[in-house]
Formats: sequence, C-alpha cells, structure tokens
Amino acid sequence: METYSAIVLSLLIFVPLAGVAILSFIPRSQENTIKTVTLGVASLVFILSVPMYFAYDISNPDMQFAYIANWIPNWGAYYSIGVDGLSLLLILLTTFIMPLAVIASWKSVHFHVKGFMISLLLLDAGMVGVFCARDMLLFYVFWEAMLVPMYLIIGIWGHEQRIRAAVTFFIYTMAGSLFMLVAIIYMYFQTAAVVVDGTVISNHSFAIQSFMALQLPYDTQVYLFWAFALAFMVKVPMFPFHTWLPLAHVEAPTAGSVDLAAILLKMGPYGFMRFCISFFPAVSEQYTPVIIVLALVGIIYGALVAMVQPDAKKLIAYSSVSHLGFVMLGIYSMNIQSWQGAMLIMVGHGISTSALFLMVGLLYDRRHTRLIEEFGGLWKVMPVFSVIFMIVCLSSLGLPGTNGFVGEFLVLIGSFNSSLDHARLYATIAMLGVILGAVYLLWMYQRIAFGEIKNEKNKSLKDLSLREYALLIPFVLLIFWFGVYPKTLTDKTEATMQKNLKSYKTAIENVKTTAPGSEMKKNVNNLQVK
Repeated sequence: METYSAIVLSLLIFVPLAGVAILSFIPRSQENTIKTVTLGVASLVFILSVPMYFAYDISNPDMQFAYIANWIPNWGAYYSIGVDGLSLLLILLTTFIMPLAVIASWKSVHFHVKGFMISLLLLDAGMVGVFCARDMLLFYVFWEAMLVPMYLIIGIWGHEQRIRAAVTFFIYTMAGSLFMLVAIIYMYFQTAAVVVDGTVISNHSFAIQSFMALQLPYDTQVYLFWAFALAFMVKVPMFPFHTWLPLAHVEAPTAGSVDLAAILLKMGPYGFMRFCISFFPAVSEQYTPVIIVLALVGIIYGALVAMVQPDAKKLIAYSSVSHLGFVMLGIYSMNIQSWQGAMLIMVGHGISTSALFLMVGLLYDRRHTRLIEEFGGLWKVMPVFSVIFMIVCLSSLGLPGTNGFVGEFLVLIGSFNSSLDHARLYATIAMLGVILGAVYLLWMYQRIAFGEIKNEKNKSLKDLSLREYALLIPFVLLIFWFGVYPKTLTDKTEATMQKNLKSYKTAIENVKTTAPGSEMKKNVNNLQVK
C-alpha cells in the first residue's frame, strides 16, 4: 500500500499520456481500435483511482498520497502532488466521468476520431493534475494545459458555431488566468529561499505552503486576491463572467459538454477554497458580501434565463450557472455545513448535469435537433429513456432521496446559520432558486416526455440500446447512493474542511485582536496562516 500511495497520483496523470503515445502509433483508419484503446486507458485510470477512496485516512486533514521530485529546483519549482479532503472527491469524479465520456462519443464522433480521443486523454491528465498539484507553477501549467484539448474539442468537433464558441471560451479563460499568473509571479518573488542542509537551492519557492506563509500588506493582498478570484470567477462561472458558458455547452459535442460541466466548472470553486481563502483570509472576509451577492444573482438569473430557453442543451447550461451559485454561497458562508454542502453540490452537479447532457445528446443523435418543441410524447415510444430522464431531472432539482437534495440543503442550513450580516436574507433568496429550478426542469420534462406525439419523426424513435444502458445506469446508481447515504462523501472531506475553517477563523481573530476596528487593514501584515 505504501508503494501505491507514493505512485497513484502520478499514474493518474501519466497513464493517459501513455495512452496518447499508444494512440499516436495506431493508423487513423482503425477507428474501432482507437476507441477501444482510449476506453481501456480511461477505465484503467478509474480503476487505479478507486483504492484511493478506501485508503484515504479520514482522520488526517493533511495531504495524503503525497509525492515530490525535482522539477526545476533552481527556481524552487518541484513536481509536488498530493490529495486532501478538498481534492479527493473531485479527482474520483474526474476519473469516473472520463470512461463514460468515451462511451458517449462512440457513435457521435464521425471524423478525426484519433484526434478526438487524444484530446480526451490529454484533458484527463490535465484535470487530475490541477486537483493534486502542491506547487503553484505546476498547478498553473496543468491549469493552462487543459484549455488546449477543450478548445480543440469544441472548435473541431462542435456544432455550427463551434469556432466562435471555442475562441470565446479560450479568450475568457486565458484572460482570467493571466491575472492569476501575474499574482503567482509577484508572490513567488516574496517567498523565502529554499535551503537544504545549509545550501541555498533557490532564492524563492513555488510551494503552496511558502505562499501561505507570506506576510504581505493588506492593500497588496487585495490586488492579489482579485487577481486569483478573477481567474476562478471566470471558471465557475459567476455572474457577470458567465457569458462564455452557454455558447460553449451548446456548441460542444456531448463528451465535451460532459467534461465541461462535470469537471472544468468545479475548478473555480476549488480555487477559491484552496487558494483565495487560504492565501488571503482577511481580504476574503472583507469581500464576502460581494461574492455572495454575485452568487445570489447567478442563482436567480441562471434559473430565470433557463426557464425561457427553447434549446434543451442551453437550458441545462444556464442551470449550471444557478447551481454553481449555490456552491459559491456555501463556500463564503464559512461553516462546516455550508462547505460540505458546496462539495456535495459540486459532486452531485457533476453527476446529474452530466447525465442530462448525455440524454439530450442521445436525443440529438436520433433527431439532430435539441429544440424542446420538436419533441413531446416520448414516454410512449421511449419509456425507459423517459424514466431515467425523469430520475435525473428530479435529482437536478433537488428531490429528497437524490444526490441534489443533500448539498443544497446543507448550503441553505449553513448559510442560514452563518455569522454573516443578513445571512437569513441570503438563504431566503437562494431558496427562490430551488423553486425556480423545479419550474424550468419539470417544464422541460413535461414538454419532452408527456403529451401527444405531434411530430411524425418521433414515432419511430428507438429506446435505449445496450451501450446507452451501460452509459446511464452508473449515473442512476450514484444519484440514489449519494442521496440516501451522503456520509460516504462527507466523511472524506470533514477533517480537512474543519482544519481549513479553523485556520481561517483563527487568522481573522488574530487580525481583529491585533488591530480592532478601523486599524484592522493596516495591521493585516501580522497575519500568518499556518
């Protein structure tokens, strides 16, 4: 087990890259072989990741499965990776989704199949790397590296406006990331030297712990906080930086939409929890009302806009804006219930919304349209599809007993009981998002599944195939598992979250004790998060 713990994260990163190397030697004409190899590699990565869940020590809040090796030691940059309660579930979600994304694209990608499968594997490696990096330069490399395969997936294998969608996605995310890069470079030059056995290896360090130990003036921290926050707000995405998302979702192929919804959007909230709050606790507290107001606007705005969408895929895309608003509300309510709720929403959204995109993709493969008005009465010709579609819609709107309920419930309880000013008002406004979510999801389902079959093309639609059963049944099982017994998830996150929240609150109390009242900002340089 010690050997497994030392190498598992590296395997999750490099096995997909080895798969890319294997695919490069397979002639592009052998499409079935390419698909089979890709599915085998993605499945192997998932299998390798599963023992992490059972081997993870829930009593240990620190990094586990850690590994460090020289990378660019003269710069203080190391290949340093590890997992704690903030990243474990997101890595497992990534490895779970990728084989299903390959299966989803089995019959829907008809050209340049080799390039598409290579892009999926590169994306897999990059996403895992983001969640386990413990070195800021390594984190940024993975953060930027995953943009390229997603850009290609949207731009080459997308729909009519794929070029516009790909360019918009790349510009938004790259622009936000550049601000973060400037902040990383500035903080790097403020860190202490790396000394080993009395020898100075490098004058500065990219280690996350070195960044956390910095003591910077408050005004400087404000600029740095917003540089990081902008990159993460674009990725969430939060209002008003959300406009790239609906276009990217609609134009991406099904597998691209699944990866985007399930994994890439979670990197924004993860960044806030991992970096913004840990690096800049005083600034985070100061601007909590701003973040929460933007989150609430996203919850209500996303739900209202989703209600009027004629395109099922665009409706689901706007629902993501609303759901991720709940995540940000939970994070900045700053208590254990809200943080665990935020993590459960991230995992639950990754499952439910991925399933929704997959099912809309199945309809598109049959009818080559996503317009809701083109359907109706599918219960009569596709009864199994309609049952599973109903289960997924109910989980997405937060029906008790499904994965969507637990996360939203914990976020609302946590925000209602938080120490924030106007906390109960925030929770009340967020509850409206739950109601609106039921409206747009049930209305969409009613128009697609119920009623009479008015379009003759729908009468000949076939129900799910064996491949599609294999694709959707895992989602159904997880929907009920996480909804009935969420303890299997919350136990893995609690220790790390308790530790981080305690460090945050201790840091804030130290600042207030040192410099109460209006002098707090001036003395924030005394702050040091352990």
